[in-house]
Amino acid sequence: MAHTDTPPAGPDLVKGVALASVPAEGVLAGHVDGSPVLLSRLQDAIFAVSGACTHYGAALAEGLVVDGEVHCPWHHACFSLRTGQALKAPAFAALKTWRVDIVGDTVFVRDAPGETKPEPARPRTNPDRIVIVGGGAAGFAAAERLRGLGFSGSLTMLSADDAAPCDRPNLSKDYLAGTASEDWIPLQPAEFYRDQRIDLRLACDVARIDTASRDVRTRAGERFAYDTLLIATGAEPVRLQLPGFELPNVFTLRSLADARGIIAATASARSAVLIGAGFIGLEVADSLRQRGLDVHVVARDAIPMEKVLGRELGDFLTRLHREHGVTFHLQRAPAGFDGRLVTLDDGTTIAADMVIAGVGVRPRIELAASAGLTVDNGVLVDGQLRTSVPDIYAAGDVARFRDGADLIRVEHWVHAERQGQNVAANMLGYQHAFDDVPFFWSHHYDLDIRYVGHAIGWDEVRLEGSIEARDCTARYFRKGTLLAAASIGRDLENLAIEAELRRK
Repeated sequence: MAHTDTPPAGPDLVKGVALASVPAEGVLAGHVDGSPVLLSRLQDAIFAVSGACTHYGAALAEGLVVDGEVHCPWHHACFSLRTGQALKAPAFAALKTWRVDIVGDTVFVRDAPGETKPEPARPRTNPDRIVIVGGGAAGFAAAERLRGLGFSGSLTMLSADDAAPCDRPNLSKDYLAGTASEDWIPLQPAEFYRDQRIDLRLACDVARIDTASRDVRTRAGERFAYDTLLIATGAEPVRLQLPGFELPNVFTLRSLADARGIIAATASARSAVLIGAGFIGLEVADSLRQRGLDVHVVARDAIPMEKVLGRELGDFLTRLHREHGVTFHLQRAPAGFDGRLVTLDDGTTIAADMVIAGVGVRPRIELAASAGLTVDNGVLVDGQLRTSVPDIYAAGDVARFRDGADLIRVEHWVHAERQGQNVAANMLGYQHAFDDVPFFWSHHYDLDIRYVGHAIGWDEVRLEGSIEARDCTARYFRKGTLLAAASIGRDLENLAIEAELRRK
């Protein structure tokens, strides 16, 4: 998890600044009592909000300002410059606000910062009972937004995990590396669910959805009636059906419990073998190297990540990991594991105290399929994330929807959260089409990659800038149409491309 210790830029806003210095577009970055603050001019009024993103603390002055909103340069959260309200995930907490006084031609920021208190929301429709099946990104975001939109009825979240909704992207990054404490991992403390009247049931094994009687039934015999239902069951790791891959020192990484198990195993391990060289696998390689383990990566590809990022970026990322001591076994596949040695398909053996398999995930569609919903490599949804059965929605990794000519599922954290927020509004009658552009970030040692869009079958990569200088953007096209972009060191440009893709 990244944090900035850079002193706030700009003038001391308590002492005042010239009214003319506040731009008609954009923001003026300053500070109040050592905290960054943004001044913005909206319809001839001046507003002051805190200048640090409430997600990971990025400097919002370096983000994109458009239509009275500021977008975070790191992880693309979005806030209102007028009220400070967190409009889009991954941030959920609002920015603080200050009173602004204009005396003559000078603007002063007054008083201590206050918490944003938006006008009480009034849903267009207000069901009596909403049930959410799933405790991940989409389920949490939906529950949080439902209360924020004024839903006052019964709200139940049934999670198969034994821990409350957590910051899953961090499980392969700082938390696994040992540089972030577990206190950082829960998305909200236990009292949040109590105060928001969200009935969160953990380690809850849902057995059946009965669409006729409109209830959800657990294997423990409980029944939860619903008027509106969200299926946010996510995806589960693919498990290799190979000799020895059922042993206790073979892991996958999806949940907090998985991460805890890996961390516990590193205490007595000296070497680890990772099967798969996707973003998660390579982030795990980084984290285990930080813990001092010998790390080997086995992958079928000649160049890891080439299919996603292209040859040049894939090669650069591979070299970066090699420079940090990771050994690659490329164009190879595992054949078995005896608890101490991983055997590859060419007979090579690799010493391994632990093995982590990261070879993809598959959507958890069994509940939806058995309930009669239309499924096809996911739960099929329309533009408002409605399933084939009335009053049932799907969001997150399990949802499959149309993107132009393609049917896609997007397995990104921020995208799942934003789908959950969209579903919350639609459950209350707003009928909003979901049009957010997918976004994710990946961290490797001191390198961050921002990726926006979704590139299925791209046929051209246009690279601008210098990869070696860590100042570049790769754009991915299919038949001349821009599908996605990956950037290093060009956060504002990545935000601008997101806005361009959304307009299209």
